[in-house]
Amino acid sequence: MHKAPKVAVVWRGDREARRTATPQNNRYHRVFEELAAIGIDAEPAVYDEAFAGEMRDQLLTADAVLVWVNPLDDGKSRVALDALLREVAAKGPWVSAHPDVILKMGVKEILHRTRHLGWGTDTHLYRSLQAFREEFPRRLRTEGPRVLKRNRGNAGQGVWKVEAIEPLAGGAAMVRVLHAQRGSVPEELGLAEFMARCESYLVDDGCILDQPFQPRLPDGMIRCYMGGDRVVGFGHQLIKALIPPPPEGPDSEAAQPGPRTMHPASAEPFQTLRAKMETEWTPQMMEVLGIDRASLPIIWDADFLYGPRTAAGEDTYVLCEINVSSVFAIPNQAPAEIARLVAERLSAA
Repeated sequence: MHKAPKVAVVWRGDREARRTATPQNNRYHRVFEELAAIGIDAEPAVYDEAFAGEMRDQLLTADAVLVWVNPLDDGKSRVALDALLREVAAKGPWVSAHPDVILKMGVKEILHRTRHLGWGTDTHLYRSLQAFREEFPRRLRTEGPRVLKRNRGNAGQGVWKVEAIEPLAGGAAMVRVLHAQRGSVPEELGLAEFMARCESYLVDDGCILDQPFQPRLPDGMIRCYMGGDRVVGFGHQLIKALIPPPPEGPDSEAAQPGPRTMHPASAEPFQTLRAKMETEWTPQMMEVLGIDRASLPIIWDADFLYGPRTAAGEDTYVLCEINVSSVFAIPNQAPAEIARLVAERLSAA
C-alpha cells in the first residue's frame, strides 16, 4: 500500500498552541488544504525553545518541513531553531527554507552582494565600528538622506532613515532620524549619539547596510511573491514606514499603512517586474549566492520600491529586502503553488 508523503508545517507558539493546533485552526489552513488535495499528509508542528526536543522528534518522522518563523519575535531569535533544522535536514527530511539559504537570501547583506544587478542601488556595508564611524558621516554629508538597515530583523526593527539637520562639520552635528517600526516618530539628536545606538547591530558578526533614501517611497511598495524561481503573485501597499506621521500622531488612522492589495502573477501592471524577476534577476541572484533551483525556498518575496523614472517615463525598481523566514499573508494563488512545488520536490528526492 502506497504511503502518503508527510509534511510538517512549523510556526512559533506556546505549549497550549502546540497542544490544540489542527490543520484547520491556524493562518496556514489554505496550505494544509492544498497539500491534502494532492494527497500529501500535513501536520502542525508548533515550535518553542521550551519543547524543542519534542518537536525535533516530530520533524524527523516527516519527509519535508515547511517553516514560518520570524528572525526576531517578542525578544526571541531563530538561533536554536536554525540549529535544530540543520540537524533535521542532515538526517533526511527536506527543509524549506533551509537556514543556510536564509543566511544567503533573507538577510540585508544581499542588498550589497547583488548591488550590481538591475535591482541594485548605491549600497554600502559596514562590518566594523571603525568603518562605520569613518565612512557613514562622510556619505551622509555628501550624498543626502540615507537608510541604515541591520542585517537580520523584521517589522522594521533596525531600519532607520537618517538626514542631516545642519552641515556635518564635526562629531556634534545634528541629524533627524526615523525608525521604520510602526508608531515611531522623528527624533533629533547628535550624529555620534545616533551612531552609538546602532553599534549593537555589529556584534556577533553582524553588519549594517547603507542605502540612499528613495524619494518615491510614498508611491508604495511592491511585494513580489516567488514560488521557487517563478512569480506566484504580487502585493501593492502604501506603506508608512520611514514617512513622518501626520499631525494627528503615529497612532492615528492616517498614520497606518494602507491595505496590501493582492494581485495574481498575470496582473498587467506588474508584467515588466515579473519578466525581470523570472528571466534576469532571480537567475543572476542564484549565481551570485551559489544557490541552485532545488534549494530556493518554496515561498519567498522580494520587496521593491519605485526608483527614478527613466527618460521615457518608465518605472524602475529598487530592491528593499528579501523575506524568506516567514512570508505571510500570501496571494490566493500561492497555497496551490506551494503544494505543487512540495510535490515536485518530494518526487525529485
